[in-house]
Amino acid sequence: MNRTFVDCYRCPEEFARCFIDGEPSRHLGHFLFGPEAICYGSISKGAVQRSPNGELHDALNDAVVESGALHLSFDPDQVVDNLRFERYCSNLQRQSFLSGGLANKLYYFARPILGVSVRRHFQKLRLNGWQSIPFPHWPVDRTVEQVHETMLRFCVQAHGGKVPFIWFWPEGFPSCGLITHDVETVKGRDFCPALMDIDESFGVRSSFQLIPEKRYALTPTFVQSIRSRSFEVNVHDLNHDGRLFASEAKFLDRANRINQYGRALGAQGFRSGALYRNPAWYGALEFSYDMSVPNVAHLDPQGGGCCTVMPYFIGKILELPVTTTQDYSLFYFLNEYSTDHWKRQIDQITEKHGMASFIIHPDYILEPRARDTYKLLLTHIADLRSDGKIWVALPREVNQWWRARSQMKLVRQGNNWVIDGPEKDKARVAYAVLDGDHLVYELM
Repeated sequence: MNRTFVDCYRCPEEFARCFIDGEPSRHLGHFLFGPEAICYGSISKGAVQRSPNGELHDALNDAVVESGALHLSFDPDQVVDNLRFERYCSNLQRQSFLSGGLANKLYYFARPILGVSVRRHFQKLRLNGWQSIPFPHWPVDRTVEQVHETMLRFCVQAHGGKVPFIWFWPEGFPSCGLITHDVETVKGRDFCPALMDIDESFGVRSSFQLIPEKRYALTPTFVQSIRSRSFEVNVHDLNHDGRLFASEAKFLDRANRINQYGRALGAQGFRSGALYRNPAWYGALEFSYDMSVPNVAHLDPQGGGCCTVMPYFIGKILELPVTTTQDYSLFYFLNEYSTDHWKRQIDQITEKHGMASFIIHPDYILEPRARDTYKLLLTHIADLRSDGKIWVALPREVNQWWRARSQMKLVRQGNNWVIDGPEKDKARVAYAVLDGDHLVYELM
């Protein structure tokens, strides 16, 4: 009942007492929890709607603080899981004449001989009407954080104005940022040394996701050239043909080969091609973390989005969601060659102390204009880091931290709270308090 809330804040369970008033109906649908948080689940009061459009019941009006506990008309664990695992998508999945299996197969068959200028026209047809998708919220969806923050605000009220928790990031950093590079073609592979030079010039280390079959040759020398410079190597799909999740049997067969490549490369992380995904099958992957789930997928082949800017677990795998627009989409769909859009996203993510994760393809920054835009992004990220506003990390470092934090707990020591668990020296105690009606955090 309070699992996702406690996992988010790592607060003592005595501060997270939450109960459902009444019996939720068996009907799943959309409702509100506050003016901006569109939820998906079942409620015990009012009615849910199949579509997020139109007037929705606001379950915030049903919330009651009583006897040191929070009473809700819905199960927040169900709602958060439904969002993170995209279970709402069956009602919302985008359809077009290019979204079917045969069309998808034909597209990927012809893709190697299609230039970007041709491919983007097919993709724009496929994504027609994306601007009118009401949910998830574009360009960043923070519904999970809004649900948890609203619950925390009530818990603060229930416990005399202060709730202790373990801060989200190491050393008290307000937010996190990571740069990843998906290498799709021979030209992209050959540009990797120059791309590492660019990243190094801004003091940034990034991860390179490499396709192990068909697209290009991967020599031990090339892989070691990345690792020797303190960059990270991960596995990117199997052959990037768009068919990884075509069926469970096909996925399980390919997952075995993907796992073998992961072991051979010493890779901790995985990302699927084009961010295709099915979290229900992730148990077959032998990776510590995945980076295949977008926060909001309006411009991706598979719609949906996890609606959170924080890492979360899918079974034993830690998901590091893609929380910003990919470079390809920025340049070829939105036709933007400035960092304004990315900066707006960073602002929205860091406002919730989240993780701003970027996919920058070496293949799509070969052009000087695109490369200059990427350098402007790195300049902005370096400035945020210099100001102490963001922890710039490798994906494996985020994975290590979030796993360690998930094992930490707060224990009383006299009148104070102290942290116990792995890497506790990097962790900080924080308190949630109210400033008027606004929730604020005090970092110790």
